[in-house]
Formats: sequence, C-alpha cells, structure tokens
Amino acid sequence: MLVSDRILEFYQSLAAPAKLPKKVKTLNPYQSDDGWETTTQFYQKYYSDNNSRRMLFGINPGRFGGGITGVPFTDPLLLEEVCEIPNSFNKRAELSSRFIYEMIDHYGGPDAFYSKFYITGMSPLGFVMDGKNLNYYDLKDWQKVFEKDMIQWIKSQLTFNIDTSVAYSIGQGQNLKFLKQLNDKHQFFEDIIPVPHPRWVMQYRLKRKQEFIDEYLQKLG
Repeated sequence: MLVSDRILEFYQSLAAPAKLPKKVKTLNPYQSDDGWETTTQFYQKYYSDNNSRRMLFGINPGRFGGGITGVPFTDPLLLEEVCEIPNSFNKRAELSSRFIYEMIDHYGGPDAFYSKFYITGMSPLGFVMDGKNLNYYDLKDWQKVFEKDMIQWIKSQLTFNIDTSVAYSIGQGQNLKFLKQLNDKHQFFEDIIPVPHPRWVMQYRLKRKQEFIDEYLQKLG
C-alpha cells in the first residue's frame, strides 16, 4: 500500500470519542462527499509514494480550515490556489492556513514540503461548541475523554512510514505538554520539538512573522 492509501483508510475509519459530551459537535469532513473528495485528491497528489516523513501535531482542525477540507491547516482558498485542488467550499481565508502556506512556500512549495512532512492533529477531528471552534483541552475532563483515542490515533498514523526520530508540536502550551506526556508513557518518538502556533503568530506577533517562519524552517531542517 502507498502512504496515501494508508492515510485515506485511517481517515475513513475515524469516529468521535465515545465520552464526548452531547453539547459538542464533531467536525468530520471525511464523512461528507465534498470533504472526502478534496481529502482524496490531496493525499493522492502528495502522498502516493512510500517516503519516510516526519509528523507535525496541531491541536484539532477548525471550522474554516481542515474541519471543512479534510486537510490540516489548509483552508478552501489555499487548497484551490496553491494546491490546485478545485472545491465548492466558501473561499474564506483562515489565519493559521495562511501562515503554514507561507512557511511551506519558503520551504520550497507543497511538493517539496509534503514529500518530507505529514501534518495531523492530536485529534484529527475538529470540535465546535456554541457555534465556535473548540480545542480538545478546553473541555472539562478532556484527558479522560480523549487519551485512549489519541493513543490509538497516533499508533495508527505511525504506520504511514513515519520517521520516529523526532515529531513537532504545533503550539508550545497544553498541546505540547500532552504530546510529551503521552510520548513519555508510550515512547512513540525519540524527541518532541515545539514550534509556535500559527494563530498565535498571526494574531499577536504579526510584525515578527518572518522570524517565526525562519524558526520553523530551522527546526524542520
């Protein structure tokens, strides 16, 4: 099987954690026709090989980016304009996507970047509560809700010919803390390296954006 086949099989199998509160809505683009179409096109375009890749872990997809397109940190606009995958979604720009694709452009473009890296989330599914994006760690008792599923999700994705010498946490707060906690327990990776979260950069440190792009490039090698 190619890496793309393994990835698509994984996404098709995803289900929300059993203990997720009823007031939380799950974003699962892999169960919609349009989301599955863009997901399939993306991974068949960039992952139809058996390359070894390093993983980057975001938090969980948002409702204007990966929660629609099925591609982490990729809004409908950039999916069409940069990845050249046409789609019928509302072409609304998403801050984190803009930063990631500027970084990818500096790296050498999508072909070069995705041949070396695989982006996911600690939860590959997104969540909404009261009409707003919800980070998994903002839920009460979130560790009890997510830990079992996250361990299995990571194990499943390691079958994508992942280089386990290092993984990257997109975000330096709770996401990094929990990834390190799971890694200490299960030894998925030899090292975990944090990089700044794109939304934090774009909202609070925009004037220093290039500095943070350079930090990504330096750490990713």
